[in-house]
Amino acid sequence: MANRTEGSSHRAAPVHTDPDDVSLLTALSALADSVRLTLIRELASSADWTRSCGSFDVPVGKAALSHHFSVLRGAGLVEQRDEGPKRVNRLRREEFDARFPGLLDLILRADEPD
Repeated sequence: MANRTEGSSHRAAPVHTDPDDVSLLTALSALADSVRLTLIRELASSADWTRSCGSFDVPVGKAALSHHFSVLRGAGLVEQRDEGPKRVNRLRREEFDARFPGLLDLILRADEPD
């Protein structure tokens, strides 16, 4: 039986990867996509747990957005939890910075167009 969060029996709780278990190639691949980069940048400028998946202005459908969040979780960049019908997010900045010092700073300060 899948692990479920109370009040959210329609889907399994998200699986998270510890940043310590992430290779540099996996991290760079996750950050190389323009949609995922937008998600990371918006999360970086938001308080933890304040952004639901549907609150991001990205040009993809629900299934593609779910895939992008799955890639970010798999790279140790994002943590998600269910709050009622919504799945909310936080950037795992401290944990990711401990694994790859300075990488997020470089990504977040890049001002050039993609």
